[in-house]
Amino acid sequence: MLTLMSYYFVPILSVLCGLWVFCSKRKHLLNTLLSLEYIMLSVFWLMVLSLSLMGQEIFFSLFFLTFAACEGALGLALLVSIVRSHGNDRFGNFNLLQC
Repeated sequence: MLTLMSYYFVPILSVLCGLWVFCSKRKHLLNTLLSLEYIMLSVFWLMVLSLSLMGQEIFFSLFFLTFAACEGALGLALLVSIVRSHGNDRFGNFNLLQC
């Protein structure tokens, strides 16, 4: 039972570290996007680990990984659009009333 809990410890710890970075480093959009991608990969790791330990098929995890890749591509497109229009990705420089 102890070895089973040790398998889940590292992915859960990495999800919590990603959430901490997402909540604490909110100056730049790139930092938040990287922490979101780290959280998604950690959740993917946790999902694959739990499905394989239960003896289930891990085919569902491919759908999750596809959605994570689409989320990353959408975030990078948003980042490029913001950098082109505003010049940088700092949240302090955005004026929401101007849009």
